Amino acid sequence: MSENVINLHKATDPPADGAAPTVLTVVPDAPPARPVPLWVRSGRTLKSAVTHESTRATVRAATRHSLYTLNGGRIVARRAWDGRTGSRYERMIRAAEAAGNLEAAQEWEERLQRFRAARHHRRMDLLHSPVDAAKGAAVGAGMSIGVLVALGVVMALNTGEVRDVVTPLSATVDFIATLIRIVQVVWGPALSIGPFLALLALWSVGRKQHAAPNWALPANVRSGEGEPITPSIVVKALRDLGVPALARAIKEMGDAGASMLGPIRIAGCGVEVDVTLPSGVSTNEVQGKRRKLAENLSRHEHEVFITIPQAARTVRLWVADSGALDEPIGPSPLVTDETMTADYTKGKAPWGQDLRGDAAALSLYQRHLLVTGLSNQGKTVALRSLALWLSLDRSVQFLMGDLKGVGDWKMFDGLATTLIQGPTDEHVIQVTEMVEGAVDEMNRRIQAPPGTVFPPLIVLVDEAQVAFMCPAKGTGKDKRPYGGSKADSRYFMAVRKIHNQGRAVNVLMWQGTQDPTNENLPKLVREGAHTRASLALGTESQARMALGDKAVDGGAAPNLLRPGLDRGTLVVASDGITIPAGQSSITVRTHYIDDDAAKAITDRAKALRDGVTALHAIDRSAEHDPLADIAAVIGDAPRVRTKDVLARLAARNGDAYGDWSFLDLKRVLDDADASPYKSDGVMCVARDRVARALANRDSDGSASAE
Repeated sequence: MSENVINLHKATDPPADGAAPTVLTVVPDAPPARPVPLWVRSGRTLKSAVTHESTRATVRAATRHSLYTLNGGRIVARRAWDGRTGSRYERMIRAAEAAGNLEAAQEWEERLQRFRAARHHRRMDLLHSPVDAAKGAAVGAGMSIGVLVALGVVMALNTGEVRDVVTPLSATVDFIATLIRIVQVVWGPALSIGPFLALLALWSVGRKQHAAPNWALPANVRSGEGEPITPSIVVKALRDLGVPALARAIKEMGDAGASMLGPIRIAGCGVEVDVTLPSGVSTNEVQGKRRKLAENLSRHEHEVFITIPQAARTVRLWVADSGALDEPIGPSPLVTDETMTADYTKGKAPWGQDLRGDAAALSLYQRHLLVTGLSNQGKTVALRSLALWLSLDRSVQFLMGDLKGVGDWKMFDGLATTLIQGPTDEHVIQVTEMVEGAVDEMNRRIQAPPGTVFPPLIVLVDEAQVAFMCPAKGTGKDKRPYGGSKADSRYFMAVRKIHNQGRAVNVLMWQGTQDPTNENLPKLVREGAHTRASLALGTESQARMALGDKAVDGGAAPNLLRPGLDRGTLVVASDGITIPAGQSSITVRTHYIDDDAAKAITDRAKALRDGVTALHAIDRSAEHDPLADIAAVIGDAPRVRTKDVLARLAARNGDAYGDWSFLDLKRVLDDADASPYKSDGVMCVARDRVARALANRDSDGSASAE
């Protein structure tokens, strides 16, 4: 008997022949998701409906229009109350007292007394008005009836009918009855429609005043970027500035806080308003919170400028339209007007636009110039645009040193008498010798006879900080350093000498430097410039180096310009540019002139000077004798003013002398040893000198002929 053995252990190894049994795996279905409770689904639906943009717009509209009506009624009631009482005058008195303006407070108090007296007079008249009204009504009715009866008598006499006597009277009665019937018909609907019309009127008042919360207002008038500047917005911004004395004073002024403000004027791409601060609030407290004030006005910090005008306790706010300062200004007139010329003495260089959008032009006449700022902010372009304009004056000479040496000034090659380009110590040595040569020319001019007028000589050094920081020293016996800021520094002392005396003889120093410090821009040098301009800087101390303490204390803040974003924007302190009264500086957005346009301008300047040379060659030809013509126009007068001599020469021979300047006249007289001189403060030409020069010339000619 055999026994079957049943293995109760599961085989782990697959069968050797590969015929493994088929295994069917049954995967159970996932359990059904739990149903979302009804209250959750209802909550989600309700939340979606409530937060939907259509719902929010509907709620805003309903709230806005309801509050327009409600607050419109409040505004009308307030206006009516102000008209019937002296509350307006009392508010103005409190505002004037809070501002410390006692004269204004007294004036408003006098107005209040006059208002009360007039109101008392009207109320006293009301005591007699019922009797007077009754008498007037009786007299009027009697006169009216009499007139109608008289008219009826006339009609009766005309028609022969006695009943026509009462015809006008009966017609009047019928007319009155018709009016009564019309009123009876209209009265009911008027009573029904009247309240709605009144509510509509209140809604209109509230809508015009935007009398609703900011969140409920339409998007186009909602507070935010581009919010228009109104008196209430300015007062609110000042109140929330964080100056306790200012906030208390505005609170005491009540609704009349706007009495601090002058008129809000359109000023270029923004608005301008003067704010008279209350007693106990200093101007520097407001200046020091420029960023917070800008944010309170819904502007960026660079879009608000605070300056100090002449009036005491007053700050002048200029607030740009949102984003306007990021828009470029138009091209320079030097590029668009190919016929433009320059006049060093009387003209002004078109430099750019001020914040008001007006053209900003700079006079360069006898003014040393300093332009500074951080690197890559447009310093060279701003400085170069002034030189480009001045190159169009054929009398101006240039000595130029570019210590960057990347070709920013290469277009002046052939126009400048000297052009040095490069950043090395050798280039600094050459630039220093160039400036020292200008000092020698200045000394020569100073020794000339009094009254001598010299052509302008512009000594321009760009990247001047390279010269001040140069470690090179002289060779041989002269071991003086070229750089530095001490008395033995050759470059420093040459610049100082030109600053001290060059202006009187038209030798002017122009310098461009970057990232100023006491080492790379010494105090004596920067304070020797008559025109000081600064692009964006890093700190207030640098701003004071660039522009001086007076300009910075008066509101100049190049350190608040945005590096990179405000490229080409300058803060200028100079008497050569029109600055608003009471301010010590002006912000200018300069025109950008690229290298190609700059080359085209210098080509025009070279052509202009070439034409002048040819013209002078013709003027000196044998067709006329300038010295003899000068003697002829002087006549028998012992001396004649140079301007009169020029006018007479032009009248005598317009082709030859029509474009003569004083320099042309002086050149001829100097060559003949008959130089003009100053008499009673006026340059004159002496008859005897000219006659002697002619006699000497004739005698020299006769001797040479023999």
